[in-house]
Formats: sequence, structure tokens, C-alpha cells
Amino acid sequence: MTEGMGCKNCCSICLQCLFGYETNVMLVINNKGVGALFRLIQFLIIAYVAVYVCWVQRAYQDTDSVISSVSTKVKGNILTNSSAAGVHVWDVPEYVIPPQVSTFEYDGTLPYVLSIFTQENVACWITNDSFLQIPSEVTKCESDSDCKEGYSEVHGNGVQTGRCVQYSDTIKTCEVQAWCPLENDTVIPKPALLGAAEDFTVLIKNNVQYPKFKFRKRNILHHINSTYLKNCTFDRKTDPHCPIFRLGDMVTEAGEDFSVMALKGGIIGIFIDWNCDLDFPERFCIPKYSFSRLDNKNPENNVAPGYNFRFAKYYKTNESTETRTLIKAFGIRFDVIVFGMAGKFNIVPTIVNLGATLSFLSLVTAVCDWVMLTCMKDRDLYAKHKFIHLNQNGDSVPLVS
Repeated sequence: MTEGMGCKNCCSICLQCLFGYETNVMLVINNKGVGALFRLIQFLIIAYVAVYVCWVQRAYQDTDSVISSVSTKVKGNILTNSSAAGVHVWDVPEYVIPPQVSTFEYDGTLPYVLSIFTQENVACWITNDSFLQIPSEVTKCESDSDCKEGYSEVHGNGVQTGRCVQYSDTIKTCEVQAWCPLENDTVIPKPALLGAAEDFTVLIKNNVQYPKFKFRKRNILHHINSTYLKNCTFDRKTDPHCPIFRLGDMVTEAGEDFSVMALKGGIIGIFIDWNCDLDFPERFCIPKYSFSRLDNKNPENNVAPGYNFRFAKYYKTNESTETRTLIKAFGIRFDVIVFGMAGKFNIVPTIVNLGATLSFLSLVTAVCDWVMLTCMKDRDLYAKHKFIHLNQNGDSVPLVS
């Protein structure tokens, strides 16, 4: 009999748990500590959502990344008088390498490169001639057996003929078939040959688009006309929207000295920021320019400093002998890097973030209940009134006695 009653009570309890329904009971507690904690947590959540989520992150917006195209046009001329080249007028096709950089579209991950060389070492070389190599650990020899015919050293100057010849009274080197005379790039002219290039200007034409929002714009803004464009130069205070930049000013803004940088070259980054809030009118979406040196200038690790490259110009003499002028050019490379994000109101992220905010606010009650039932001295009294069981007779019985 007792066993049967026990099973019946057990089944009754299981059914009660299975089909019981819990509903919130509003229990008002006049406790300043818990009340202050409740309002403080609510305030912090609302402040976080209002300031960080809505204002800083703009989480109510849909976003898109910039797609950009860049082209440039450099202007400036220099008259030089050097022992190697004599009197020479330098114009755009000579000092901009390559003379024309193609306009292309990219997503901001690849830079548009513009190289302007400011320094050169020139050597006129004749082909198909044998020449002694400058002595080094690789080129020194004692006999012909030390030189391998047809061998080309990666860091050498040509293809070995197999002969070991006298370079000086005490040194022999392997003879090579090469353009002669061999290049000597140890002496760099000072000051820089094209040091006056700091007064050159470059027009940067930049078109951007945000395909998701069907938005297009360029850095030559609507208020800029031909007259203004012919006379303006970018200045952060007076002409912040002018797309024409003086080379010396960009290097100075990057924290460098143009005359020093022109000696061995370097790389300057031109950053164009197109972060836009498209909930505002289109006229508020304008580019912001900044400049920085990108190559390493660490005095403790000054191996292979600066920026340089080689190119050659070929000629035929009257005897049909092929000659060339080899130029090792030191220059300043300008990398135009465009980046940006655009945002515009969208109902979907707004609802998602509103739901997240409400879920955060619902946690406030749980935190305060835990503090009230765990840390307060009257926690037993609070528990007695918070958890109430309503039986079939309509009587309310506290779960905690």
C-alpha cells in the first residue's frame, strides 16, 4: 500500500513538473543597494549601445568596401650640368619611370605606383668585349683552372671565358664576356642630380565606387573648376581638397627631408581615405589625404637602403656596333593607396542589434536577483517571497520555508 502511494506521488510530481507553467511575479524590494546596481547596469548597457554600437560602429548600417581607379600626371622641368651628361634638360618622359602607368581598378589591397628618379649613375657600354672583373672573393683566381668557361655567377658581371688574367701586379681575376666597362656604382653624386624635383607637382585623379549602394565619386570635387585646378596646390589648411600635390610637401608631411631622401631614394605612401556615411548627403563624402614613408629607415639595419633600379638605352654606331647607356636610377617611389568603407541604414542589422540590446537588458534582472539571493543579509526573506507555488486549491505556498 505504501509502495503504491509512493509511486502515485512520484508520478504526480513528474506530471506537475512536465505540465507546470512558470510566470514572473513582480516583487518590489525597497533596497537602495540592489536598486542602484540595477539602474547602473542598465545605464552602462544603454550607454554602450548608444555610443559604441550606434555611434562608433554604426551597427545599424549595411556596409560596402571601396573599389578604386587611379591615374597621375606629373609636371616639372629641370636644367642640369653634370660632368657625365653635360647640360641637359629633364622633362616628364625622362624622370617618370615608366613614362605612363596604366589606370586600373583595384579594391584597395594593391597600390598604384609612381616612380620619379632623382639620381643616376651613367656608363656607356660596348657589347661583345672581354673584360677583367673587379676583384672579389668570387672573381679572384690563381690559374685558368679556377675559371670555368661559360659559367655565369649570379652576382657577377658576365659569362666567364675560362681565362685567368692579371688584374694588377698581385691580383688575378677571371675574364668575362660582358658589357664593358663594368659598372661601378660605389660613387653616388652629392647633392642629388635632380634635387630640384621637390618643386614638381603631380595631379592624382582618383575615381571610387561602392557598388552595393550604386555610389560613384571622384576626388576632383564638384566645386573644382578648370581655373581653380590650374592654380591650386594641396595644402592641409588652405586647399585640403586640391588633387595637385607638390612632391616636396608630401615628403615633408611624411617626416622626411627631400634633399636627403633623393640621394639614395625611398618609398612614400599617399593614403586616400574614402570612409563615408551615406545616410548624409553626397557632398559630405570627401577624400582625406595622408602621407608616410613606407621603406625601412632603421639606422641599426641599413643594408640596401633606399630605392633604385636600372634601365638601358640602346644605340647603333656608324660601324653598326651596338652600344648602350646603362642608367642606375635612384628615386622616390610614390605608392597611392586608396581605402575606405561606406555605410547606409538598413533595417536588417538594425533589428539584429535591437534584439541584442534587449537580450542584454534582460540579463540585468538575472544579475540583480543573484546578488539579492546570494549576497544580501535578508536573502532568505527575499527567497521566500520570490519563489511561490500555486496549488489546485488556489493557495500560494512559498517553495522556501
